Amino acid sequence: MLAAGASSRYGVSPPKQAVLLPNVLDALRASSSVDGIIVVLGAHDVATDERTVRCADWELGPGASLRCGLAELPDDTEAALIVLADGPDLDPRAVDRVVESWRTDGGDAVAAAYGGQRLHPVLLGKAAWSTIPDEGARGLDARLVDCDDLTPPGDIDVRR
Repeated sequence: MLAAGASSRYGVSPPKQAVLLPNVLDALRASSSVDGIIVVLGAHDVATDERTVRCADWELGPGASLRCGLAELPDDTEAALIVLADGPDLDPRAVDRVVESWRTDGGDAVAAAYGGQRLHPVLLGKAAWSTIPDEGARGLDARLVDCDDLTPPGDIDVRR
């Protein structure tokens, strides 16, 4: 889970990661497809019971944060599911669909789509990890998985 940004538009006290992270974690825990969770932190410390990794290069963008998180995975990991901490409406069924699509049809990058718009979660097969651009997974072509019947995860930049 990427949670490294400065949350400057949201406000830093408390940072949006601290407010929104619990909902996203609950969705991941409710999924039947997630084996473990790593939260990538950067600008702010955020309390969580999940494993965290601090990305010193977080200011370089989401690609740097993603590369930090991927570097922490065990060598035998075949794929990683990426979600954003500022998507509090993440539906565990979207997680399961993306993972199942990858298990069934393979691919280096698979992403949830809502109304034809690519959002998250995004699953990256190991072959894609060395190609992560600075803009992160959104800079990679991905096969889309229809999640039109689900609520999009959201992208909260300002306080509700």
